[in-house]
Amino acid sequence: MCGIIGYIGEKPALPILIDGLQRLEYRGYDSAGVALVRGDTVELRRSAGRLARLLETINDNPVEGDYGLGHTRWATHGRPTEENAHPHRDCTGQIVVVHNGIIENYLELRRELEAQGHRFETETDSEVIAHLVERESQGDGLEQAVRRALKGLRGLFAVVLLASDDPYKLVAARNGPPLLVGHGQQEFLVASDIPAVLQHTRDVVFLGDQEMAVITRGSVVYSDFAGNPIESTIQRISWDPVMAEKAGYRHFMLKEIFEQPWAVQETVLGRTSLESSQVFLGELEIPDSKLRAIDRVVILACGTSWHAALVGKFLIERLALLPVEVDYGSEYRYRNPIVTPTTLAVIITQSGETADTLAALHEARNKGALSIAICNVVGSMATRQADGTVYTHAGPEIGVASTKAFTTQLVALHLLGAYLGQLRNTFGLNIARTHLENLNQLPRLLEQTLKCDEAIQIIARRFYKQQNFLYLGRGITYPIALEGALKLKEISYIHAEGYPAGEMKHGPIALIDERMPVVALLPDGHVFDKVASNLQQVKARGGTVIAVADIAREDIKSSLDPERDALITVPSSSPLLTPIVMTLPLQLLAYHIAVHRGCDVDQPRNLAKSVTVE
Repeated sequence: MCGIIGYIGEKPALPILIDGLQRLEYRGYDSAGVALVRGDTVELRRSAGRLARLLETINDNPVEGDYGLGHTRWATHGRPTEENAHPHRDCTGQIVVVHNGIIENYLELRRELEAQGHRFETETDSEVIAHLVERESQGDGLEQAVRRALKGLRGLFAVVLLASDDPYKLVAARNGPPLLVGHGQQEFLVASDIPAVLQHTRDVVFLGDQEMAVITRGSVVYSDFAGNPIESTIQRISWDPVMAEKAGYRHFMLKEIFEQPWAVQETVLGRTSLESSQVFLGELEIPDSKLRAIDRVVILACGTSWHAALVGKFLIERLALLPVEVDYGSEYRYRNPIVTPTTLAVIITQSGETADTLAALHEARNKGALSIAICNVVGSMATRQADGTVYTHAGPEIGVASTKAFTTQLVALHLLGAYLGQLRNTFGLNIARTHLENLNQLPRLLEQTLKCDEAIQIIARRFYKQQNFLYLGRGITYPIALEGALKLKEISYIHAEGYPAGEMKHGPIALIDERMPVVALLPDGHVFDKVASNLQQVKARGGTVIAVADIAREDIKSSLDPERDALITVPSSSPLLTPIVMTLPLQLLAYHIAVHRGCDVDQPRNLAKSVTVE
């Protein structure tokens, strides 16, 4: 949801703002703009469409400034037009705001401000903020006007403002969507996400809800909305800036698919001991006695993370013998969920800032649950609000469609399940050692799996013109069928649905004909024959099959028609790790089909990387 970048320092501001917007464009690409201050003058450049349009605008009408703000928009209120692009100004043109989130009472505020003589130029909810600050300006500094204005806002928002009559100052405020301040050498940056500041500094402060930062050339002062000083903690980001670049790959998504062996290795590293057959999750910081008392787990997530949660149900029930419920973060708080002090709520969120998932966490905690966040971003809101955290170590994920974040979430769930099982004594040392040996071999298996890329490119060329796909899996792999279908939908705009294979004959079979490819996951094991039987039902109705099978069951090839069907073979793995291995070919299939269709793989239409509003 919308990318924000601001800069104050000794360097020219425009190149830094543009670079930051380029690194944030995955958060929104309906329109973009910058505001720069030179002396007592504020100049804006804005354009509809991708960031490249803004660069053309600036090339035609150059602008410079000593400090400024930039914004890339994912439209909520108002069409994606130049007029609605951020930054927005007040009536005087001196106060400028960039905003991420939704102002729920903006219509009420707009009518009130218009009655007082304020002139609005856009359809957005964001413009009311600039006019509110204008109204509340009393000559005591921009930050005081902002504090008074914030009292009138309802909703979730992250804002950064400047005012040319209060020079060399940025005021940032957060109530919901993420916002961080980068502390550099004689310079400060404020941004929505880490990649925007990594070229300049790795030292950042994450603002919490109801917190403000007043940034000048020489310092940053942190306070709450009421003006009370707060202690800030500078966190060191370990990501290398190069990790946020494409590194020679055509798209970020492809790079991130091929980074998965490394990302999985980083997530496992230092957390297992093959000598003692133990899992170590020191960052949880939850007493073992509290975790031993748990008698039920609820996993809360949205989108791809929800699919990870479904796999997590299998893993935790198998390894820890605990009953597990999976719920959508977006739905959980709209009923009256049953929570007891012995309930463990596990939330899964790549960014740690997903609004619906955070709201579900609040609901569970308010009802007394113990909570754990599985998250990729150190210092994010989820990690600060949960009782404990299991970090994934995927590094920055720029492609909107999640890939390595998903597989590292599965690994983190495996580690959490094994850790809970360890505390509950649900398996012996030999079984534990086998699990951990398999987990440590997983990066090698994923490297082998990626060798199927060339074969998948051939399959993609055959099927990219199809308009509907059905994905089938069974047991622990059926959530991977759901995830495979979601990936295809997200980046190629092909209608695709995932189902447990046993549910095919309860409705979806009516859709199967020669125009409906069926992607089926066929790992070796006790459900293989069941899924193979489902495929015969598909073929009996003229359907085309794309089978994903491990090497141990390559015999499935004999039942496929080489002229119509296709087979993708992956390395054999232990049953609990099969979902991770089988995820990679589905990601590659979606990627190559989308490329053949000419789609924008990294920035699919209507989607944003982190959904920070409801």
